[in-house]
Amino acid sequence: MPVVCRPTASAPGASNTRNGRLRAPVLRLHSATHPASTRNSLGQGNASAPRYDAAMTPAINLLKREKIAHTVRSYVHDAHAESYGGEAVDKLGLDPAQVFKTLLASTETHELLVAIVPVAGQLDLKALAEAARCKKCEMAAADAAQRATGYLVGGISPLGQKKRLRTFLDASAEVLSTLHVSAGRRGLEVELAPDDLLRLTAGQYAAIGKAR
Repeated sequence: MPVVCRPTASAPGASNTRNGRLRAPVLRLHSATHPASTRNSLGQGNASAPRYDAAMTPAINLLKREKIAHTVRSYVHDAHAESYGGEAVDKLGLDPAQVFKTLLASTETHELLVAIVPVAGQLDLKALAEAARCKKCEMAAADAAQRATGYLVGGISPLGQKKRLRTFLDASAEVLSTLHVSAGRRGLEVELAPDDLLRLTAGQYAAIGKAR
């Protein structure tokens, strides 16, 4: 069941954001049904999507605290799914070009970097190294990624991480009005504007994605 968090347009002190969005001191939560709520963990049957507390992850807490318009969607995670991002696309019926995965890479000096790329493609480590102005990058170890972010692999969100890491969002997101990233738990996705994502992470656009 998606939960939509929208700024109240009539509230005083609202300010304009990208695509005419408004931010305001007061937010309202709106629940809506979604076809994914009728699927079980294998994408079949009539099992309901899991219910969740809208303040259950640091990522969602950050969005609420900063009064960012967003939509949270949940589904029943299948532990045997081959791809976390692919599972989100299938179970929530989303456009793969709008669903992004959050990956961590390590530089030659062991600095951790956050790379956000479409689930339909993969991370170009050479391009990431160029964007980060380092000699080379490799994928970070899972335990290092989990310690730095405070999230488990498969549910790593670029938002609300334990440590502030340099963050790079693939340039393909520049043309999107919204995108979907992990909300900080397996089976939980959040939709928001790319510019809001970069503002909250102090990130930047970079051409770091490539086709599989």
